[in-house]
Amino acid sequence: MKRLPALLLLTTLPAMADTVVPTRTIRAHSVITQSDVTLLADQQPNGYARLADVVGQEARVVLYPGRTIRVDDIGPPAIVSRNQVVQLEFSGRGLRISTEGRALERGAAGDRVRIMNLSSRATLFGQVRPDGTIQVTP
Repeated sequence: MKRLPALLLLTTLPAMADTVVPTRTIRAHSVITQSDVTLLADQQPNGYARLADVVGQEARVVLYPGRTIRVDDIGPPAIVSRNQVVQLEFSGRGLRISTEGRALERGAAGDRVRIMNLSSRATLFGQVRPDGTIQVTP
């Protein structure tokens, strides 16, 4: 019997990895905790392999027990919720304007959301800052 080189044998074996799955049903807009998830000894495409990548994130859709949590299923927790009154800030050409607005969408830090200026009733777009204020874009 002819022996194959050791390198060839290592490259033909599939690599096994763990996949993060929920232990219970997690509703959309819920923040995922350590007790909500576990590792399943199965590699799934577009899934997470580490618990640390999932814990503290917010579910964007309903997550069911035993099913792979995909990359698009979770994201950073929302700082601004729909209909919340927020501080709007605009700066440009040496001018700085600050006023109140109403968020028309949920958003996490860095997200672009629609907002309504409460004094003019104009609909604008802005980027959510980590402190919860919205930087209005021209």
